[in-house]
Amino acid sequence: MRVSEFYKDNSKLKWLVLVLSVIISIGSIYYTNILVEQLKERERAQVRLFAKAIEYTLSENDDALLFVSEEIIAKNNSIPTIWKNAEGQWNYRNIDLPENLSQTRINRILENKILDMQKDYEPIPVTYRNPNGELENYGAVYYEHSFLLTQLLAYPYIQLTAIAVFGIISFLAFNYSKEAEQNRVWVGLAKETAHQLGTPISSLMAWTEVLRDDHELQRRGIPDELDKDIRKLKVVTERFSSIGSQPVLRPEPVTETVQMMIAYLQPRLSSKIRFQISAVEENLHAMIHLPLFEWVLENLFKNAVDAMGSMGTITVTIMKGSGERIFIDVADTGKGMPTAVLKKVFNPGFTTKKRGWGLGLALARRIIEIYHDGRIFVKTSSESQGTTFRIELKASEAPIKV
Repeated sequence: MRVSEFYKDNSKLKWLVLVLSVIISIGSIYYTNILVEQLKERERAQVRLFAKAIEYTLSENDDALLFVSEEIIAKNNSIPTIWKNAEGQWNYRNIDLPENLSQTRINRILENKILDMQKDYEPIPVTYRNPNGELENYGAVYYEHSFLLTQLLAYPYIQLTAIAVFGIISFLAFNYSKEAEQNRVWVGLAKETAHQLGTPISSLMAWTEVLRDDHELQRRGIPDELDKDIRKLKVVTERFSSIGSQPVLRPEPVTETVQMMIAYLQPRLSSKIRFQISAVEENLHAMIHLPLFEWVLENLFKNAVDAMGSMGTITVTIMKGSGERIFIDVADTGKGMPTAVLKKVFNPGFTTKKRGWGLGLALARRIIEIYHDGRIFVKTSSESQGTTFRIELKASEAPIKV
């Protein structure tokens, strides 16, 4: 499986986990609502029994009154209820009121409480038969759901919040662990590459000295060209050696650095590739690590060449921005990129080429953002119009020559 395919599958897996989480959440809320409705009906039945008990006490003998009062009315110790009779007298249970309140103040609080109760539940009327056998209204019982029901209503949301917090923490921990593992792979691969390059570079240096003894080769400049490539290999080795350690940043002239990279690449590219440099302000310096920064430029230039099909113009614009920042824009006249590609272009493993690992721009972002505390992003891109990458670096004063 290619690296790009792994990331694609990983993205699908994340969406699958998200969909499953939503289904579980909806199912939890639905099931809890079923329990809530059942408990609501049970509490309403208890309040009806409470009202019937009051009716019973109004018409039965003392023994029945004692039984109903102790076994039914007094056992209601969870559902907040208010019984207001026809004469305006109050009787309430399971409602916490501050101490030392006047009766007027208590009545006002209970009136407001009744208004709130009526919004959720219809009051249950209390009737009784008078001595003439006629049915008369004797007030009503008002109630609201118990503390247990309140807890049950809030439970799914508390549960989902806890799951969400746990999920976020797990996601961050997973990402951190994954990133740390990737970093170890990057560092190990880079260090091993630098180590492996050491032996052939030493051998090439020795063979170059041997070739210098051949006057014909010397006249044709072949040993000198080999020296340039050996120096390039040394720079590459230093780049890989710098991965995983904190490189030392120094003030370097930005324009000259870009010019040196172009001077190296130009003879090795198609003659139909043209470079243009535009420096808005002269003598601009930035805090950079030269070998790593040249690596970024090389990746951007090679990507631009691939996008143009080995024919076109690469324009580098250097300017000083606000906040002591240096902007370096690398624009090409290539085929550009669609919007969907722009979001993935810096992802490790993503590539639009038939061959390639898709690591160049990922490395470039790592170098700029982690080692240089800067930014790199696609400034503009449109199909058939080309692409412009922007690099932001910390500006610095030119070093004082001793």
